[in-house]
Amino acid sequence: MEEKLTRLNKYLSEVGYCSRRAADKLIEAKRVTINGAVPEMGTKVSENDVVEVDGKEIVSNDKPFVYLAFNKPIGIVCTTDTRVEKDNIIDFIKYPKRVFPIGRLDKPSEGLIFLTDDGDIVNKILRGSNNHDKEYIVTVDKPISQTFIERMQNGVPILDTITKECVVEKLDTFRFKIILTQGLNRQIRRMCEYLNYDVVALQRVRIMNISLDIPVGEYREFTKDELAELNILLEDSDKTFEENSKIKR
Repeated sequence: MEEKLTRLNKYLSEVGYCSRRAADKLIEAKRVTINGAVPEMGTKVSENDVVEVDGKEIVSNDKPFVYLAFNKPIGIVCTTDTRVEKDNIIDFIKYPKRVFPIGRLDKPSEGLIFLTDDGDIVNKILRGSNNHDKEYIVTVDKPISQTFIERMQNGVPILDTITKECVVEKLDTFRFKIILTQGLNRQIRRMCEYLNYDVVALQRVRIMNISLDIPVGEYREFTKDELAELNILLEDSDKTFEENSKIKR
């Protein structure tokens, strides 16, 4: 039987060590070895190879995956590199099993973020073209005008692109709700800055079908119904992604 080979970044994702994106960074930093040798990006491994990160062997995760909803406090950094950041998310929650955050939430922001050891679901959620809803409540430094709402909705030029059209709703004088399907770096803050508003507070209150319902600094596991619905949404978006890819080809 022919030996099954898997790209190294995918392997690290599938065994629940980290996301593919994080794996690429580890490989690039030469922190990963295969059978004692430092591999190149794109190297494939078999189930008989010994894969190590920072000298520690990585073994397959045979236990059920963990899916957590966490209400991140202001000041906590969404990184798994506990050597670099003192106030990192991993040390803060002290979960007994290795998990990693799905995506990011700025240090000055608070609210909902997912953590898991399922590398496959990380890639599906982070895939930019899947258009997954993320809802935020934002407080700004001066009264919100109708012009501000309309311009935020229709797209703002930041980071050499125009942001996608989105849902924006004024809640009161200084607060608005925004639902994004993009994940540009510091997107909401940059959009507001372009329109001469400063963000005073930013809280993410929903990701796809899961809403924030726990106190700041606490986490909970997904319910069975939440996980089932999330997987259905991800399946549908994967189909859309494949169809769009065929059209482009």
